[in-house]
Amino acid sequence: MNLAELLTKGGPVIWVLAVYSSIGLAIVLERYFLFLRLRQLPKVWLEKLNQLLEQADAKQQIAALKGPEANVIQAIVEAHAEGVKDLQGVGNRVRGEEIQRMEFGLRTLSILGNTAPLLGLLGTITGMIKAFMVIEQAGGKVDAQALAGGIWEAMITTGVGLAVAIPLLLLLHFLEGSVERRALKMNRCISLLLERRTETSSSSSQTEQTHHWENITDGV
Repeated sequence: MNLAELLTKGGPVIWVLAVYSSIGLAIVLERYFLFLRLRQLPKVWLEKLNQLLEQADAKQQIAALKGPEANVIQAIVEAHAEGVKDLQGVGNRVRGEEIQRMEFGLRTLSILGNTAPLLGLLGTITGMIKAFMVIEQAGGKVDAQALAGGIWEAMITTGVGLAVAIPLLLLLHFLEGSVERRALKMNRCISLLLERRTETSSSSSQTEQTHHWENITDGV
């Protein structure tokens, strides 16, 4: 059976599934090439991040960096230079924006992959209904060969629905895995940038608390 016969025998459901596969393929290719263009943060930078905020020329050092991790680092460095206290919040906000940008279209791909088998099953059910309607109209005197032909034509949509859904779901999991790995890298960058600052802040708070209690107990 060639493609033209498949589209003819499958009915309108096959056409819808063909549109499903075209949209899904377009999303997968667009996301794949996007991930190829997103630059990775050089490993050498991971060793420098915990001291980056202490350096006066931090902005100049990271100006040439590109990619989601670089965008998070640049946002935190700029916020630190402007005196923003909640650098963790800044990092999480930019990280969320980068993840949202990378996940664009994946929800649509999930909907296509999950509804394609149901759509194929719907086509099979409607095809079976038509086959049994023919049996009823013929008063039960139907050639078995003709009946079998009508049934397998009805089953085409289920097969096509599964053939569309399985690759789409596999590719969806692959893309989601790529997004998750980049999200973990961005989390690591945020932690490395802020861990030394957090330790310093904790030490300052403990020192201030000690001085506070010393002042209270001076007269005792």
